[in-house]
Amino acid sequence: MTKTTANKSNPRLTALIATLKEASRANEAKIWREIAKRLDAPRKNYAEVNLSKINRYANEDEIILVPGKVLGSGVLSLPVKIAAIDFSETAVSKITSARGTCMTIEDLVRENPKGSRVRILR
Repeated sequence: MTKTTANKSNPRLTALIATLKEASRANEAKIWREIAKRLDAPRKNYAEVNLSKINRYANEDEIILVPGKVLGSGVLSLPVKIAAIDFSETAVSKITSARGTCMTIEDLVRENPKGSRVRILR
């Protein structure tokens, strides 16, 4: 009996999952394998994190990784780098006004291949 798995229809996600797995193997960074596992799950299980939660748990100049979407509810008072699959328009404007940075997960893997000093929020 063969087990079949549903493939992702979004080519960006399939490429990102493959990139994360490769980065995990090449750099011996377990964080990328964990994010790949979370993104390989059904979309309804993706994280949706508000800025208020990021503000509560983040430290200044820290890198926050959200394996899902960042939403704009709440206030962000810290200049943090946030990597996610997607951002709402209000989240982008509030992050940039707090002197923070929005980036894709692909950019974060290129910038920080070891995954050091990255905090996952879900």
